[in-house]
Amino acid sequence: MESKTRCAWCEKDDLYRDYHDNEWGKPVYDDDKLFEFLILETFQAGLSWYMILKKRETFRIAFDHFDYKKIAQYNEDKVQELLLDAGIVRNKLKIRATISNAIAFMKVQEEFGSFSKYIWNFTGGKPIENIRKHLKEVPATTPLSDEISKDLKKRGFKFVGSTVVYAHMQATGMVNDHVETCWTQR
Repeated sequence: MESKTRCAWCEKDDLYRDYHDNEWGKPVYDDDKLFEFLILETFQAGLSWYMILKKRETFRIAFDHFDYKKIAQYNEDKVQELLLDAGIVRNKLKIRATISNAIAFMKVQEEFGSFSKYIWNFTGGKPIENIRKHLKEVPATTPLSDEISKDLKKRGFKFVGSTVVYAHMQATGMVNDHVETCWTQR
């Protein structure tokens, strides 16, 4: 079995290693995938990413495969159904935020042609390549995540504080925060 040097945060188990190796930090330009990560990151607010990752497939089923067009149509009955689903994070505010975020997401698509064009415009369409020697150098927020958070909130998004936005930027490859010794940097 090949041994790889990875970012230390992902060495918990195979689920985390697979996520690190195949998704985290890889640029995502697809609106469907960007919405999925946005929803998962908003549910993560105040919780661990590992817990959300373990529940990801249940979230996928509960939220109609992260279909923002369907989610935007959710009514009170659907909210109550989701609140009974022990496989997801049953937070009423986050569930309602998911619905309003789906609506806001589509408004951004209408204005910019795609959510991808909107969000990637903040980085000039390319990932920000950071050189991190140690995990402790990776920030929780940056001035850019502050700016994006403020703009998203102005557009009606909820649970998109700067920390959530920076995590979304890392997950979708808008920033590369792999440490320099990680195999992904080679």
